[in-house]
Amino acid sequence: MSLKPSTLSQADTIIAQYPQKRSATMPLLHLVQEDRGFITQEDMAWVAEKVGVTPIQVLEVVTFYPMFRQQAIGRRHVKVCRTLSCALRGSYALMESLEKSLNCPRGETSADGNFTLEFVECIADCGCGPVVQVDHALHENIAPEKAAEFAEQIKNSLKDSNYGKNQPQPGTPEWNG
Repeated sequence: MSLKPSTLSQADTIIAQYPQKRSATMPLLHLVQEDRGFITQEDMAWVAEKVGVTPIQVLEVVTFYPMFRQQAIGRRHVKVCRTLSCALRGSYALMESLEKSLNCPRGETSADGNFTLEFVECIADCGCGPVVQVDHALHENIAPEKAAEFAEQIKNSLKDSNYGKNQPQPGTPEWNG
C-alpha cells in the first residue's frame, strides 16, 4: 500500500466516529483520493477490509458517485457547473470554448497531462454563474466570451505550485482564483 502514513493513521480515527464501521466507507474513500489523487483497486480492497464489507461493495460506491475517480487527473482539474443557473448564463458555451482553448475534450485529460476538464452538477454558487472550480480555487461569473482569457489564466497557474491547494473561503485567494 503506497498511502502516506498520515493517511493510514487517520483511517482508524475516522472509523471510530461511526457506530457501524461500514458507514466510514465514503470518508475513507475521500481520504484515499485526497492522498493519491484517485482510487485504485488495491485501495478499494483496503477500504473494504477496514470497514468490513466486500471489495465489490466499495466499488459500487466508487462507481456510483462521480466525485470518486479511478484514474489520475491532469495537473489542473477544471470543473464547469452545468446546473440550470449556470447553464442559463452560458456554461455550455463556456465549456465549448474551454475545450478549444485548453485543447482538452470534456470528460478527458489533455494529451500533455496538464488539464482534466469536466462538467459537474451544482457547485453551490448559483447566483454567480457560470462557476468554474479549478482544483480548489473557485471562479465566479466566467462569461463564455472571456473563456480564452480565463484559459490563459489557468495555463499560467501551472507555474504556481500552491495554486488551488486550499479549500475556497470568501476573501481568500482560492475564492475567484
